Amino acid sequence: MMKRSTMLSLLYFLLTSITSHAGPLMYVPMGTANDLLIIDLTTDTVTGRIDELENAHGLSSSPGTEFLVAGSMQPADATKKGPAKPAQMSEAEHAAHHAGGKKKSPQAASPSYVSIVHPKHGHVMHRIDVRGLTHHTAVSPDGKLAIAVHSGAGGISVIDLEKMAVVKTLQTGLWPNYAVFTRDGALLYVSNAGNGVVSEIDTRKWTISGKIRVGKEPEHMVMSADDRFLYVANKASGTVSVIDRAAGKVGNTYTVGKKLHGIDLSDDNRWLYVASKGENTVSKIDLQTGRITVADLAPAPYHLAYIRGLNKLYVSSRKLPKIWVLEPETLRPMREIDLKKGVAHQMVMRSNP
Repeated sequence: MMKRSTMLSLLYFLLTSITSHAGPLMYVPMGTANDLLIIDLTTDTVTGRIDELENAHGLSSSPGTEFLVAGSMQPADATKKGPAKPAQMSEAEHAAHHAGGKKKSPQAASPSYVSIVHPKHGHVMHRIDVRGLTHHTAVSPDGKLAIAVHSGAGGISVIDLEKMAVVKTLQTGLWPNYAVFTRDGALLYVSNAGNGVVSEIDTRKWTISGKIRVGKEPEHMVMSADDRFLYVANKASGTVSVIDRAAGKVGNTYTVGKKLHGIDLSDDNRWLYVASKGENTVSKIDLQTGRITVADLAPAPYHLAYIRGLNKLYVSSRKLPKIWVLEPETLRPMREIDLKKGVAHQMVMRSNP
């Protein structure tokens, strides 16, 4: 008969093994590295990569779907399904893509495709042709629709995730960048970097129901948990605009730093985190008092994600293949995750594959 201590040890091993595979995972598109990196958020280690992607920057999902939706900054080949080779958007062209209309990459308005990735199966399940290079993506809360944001083409494509097809296109403004749904999915907000406007879209009619002027070159956004406020990072003006949705206008503005990029909120919606590439800093804004705490982080803090339930802040670098893991209260770096290659873009967390 097996000794009690041995049985307990075996049971502990099995339970910890199961738990280690059931923890939350973060999926990160790696740009010109042409893959999707998988990070175990319990251990902060890289556990795998999904290839078959081409220069993906945008990635999104929602509790209502089992899929991840990845955009592509790679022009599609008109003569065959899938991406063109070997052409890719260069670093200079990517900078032009973020230039708010001052410059224009010749590839920016080229057709591309959106990849539908099934994390459990570990590969691309579908590819959907869209009308322009896709920078960021968003998925509706019910998981039925995906949004592809086409900066160079000036608008969005609406993808039905059951039909796996584009069902609507809409012009939103000059150089659209980011898209955020309300919790009920009734409204979609799109930042337009070229004209300093956030477009409000009625998703029942797919018409623009409002336009809100913010700062210069608005890009990344995050919605408060109660849908009352939309926070917009204005890259060129170095500010964060706080849109009061009930009033339909900006109610407050925070001055943060140069070349703002990633932005996210803490679980309790008290703290707003913002990355500044231009000043090599991450800022924490106390939304109750307005006090701003700034921490140095170099080089070039880029995309940013507060992981709900784990109380960790993840920040990628635009210049190096790594992600910093910060303690959200002090902004102290706890560890770094070596990504080996590429640049980490729009980070997405899922509780399970």
